[in-house]
Amino acid sequence: MSPGSTRTIGIIPARGGSKGLPGKHLLPLADRPLIDWTFQAALASRRLDRVILSTDAPDIAAAARAAGIDVPFVRPDGLARDETPMIDVLVHAVAQLEQAGDRADAVVLLQPTSPLRTAGHIDQAVAQFEASGADAVVSVVQVPHRYSPPSVLSLDGDRLTPFLPGPAATRRQDKPAVYARNGPAVLVVRRDVLMEQRSLYGVDTRAFLMSEADSVDVDTAWDLSVAALALAGRGAAGQ
Repeated sequence: MSPGSTRTIGIIPARGGSKGLPGKHLLPLADRPLIDWTFQAALASRRLDRVILSTDAPDIAAAARAAGIDVPFVRPDGLARDETPMIDVLVHAVAQLEQAGDRADAVVLLQPTSPLRTAGHIDQAVAQFEASGADAVVSVVQVPHRYSPPSVLSLDGDRLTPFLPGPAATRRQDKPAVYARNGPAVLVVRRDVLMEQRSLYGVDTRAFLMSEADSVDVDTAWDLSVAALALAGRGAAGQ
């Protein structure tokens, strides 16, 4: 890691409880814990001045320290629930750092469920943030045409009805290009927007486009299998 033109701190949030995929952060993925892919990408980044972990779980904290990630505080139980908003987790982390005398200009959210995100992705997103002057840069992936709004249907009992009004578009060429946050894998936000506006996006948010192959977001065992296949496809050396 080396300093950029602004002080940029990466925050990896990883609570211990996961109902959908219990213990998911430490589950093996290509012979490494899932979360280690994010640890190594963050450590290899040239644009992050510091990387910390926010967790309530001693085993995740131990894995982070073993990898060389700073764990400067324990996340309170009240911020480690299923319904806890990410904004609250980040505001708490930044406040803890500032109480210790470390104030960032920008914060980078690195969710551990995005193992295909690399140091290069982080650096490109931060560079875009600095060059654009935006409030935030968020990673997105193009929505496959089969899932775009003109293809989406609703169910009335077992009867299909169009989700959007008007005639349905059936040809790929007729469907608009739309994008979705891919986790997000990377989100860069200005410190003042986060802390003073309590927003992850602010008014001016720019898109950092990532490929579908790099945008796996692990929430289920199936997602973990897809991530393993993707890593095998690129030689499991993407970091």
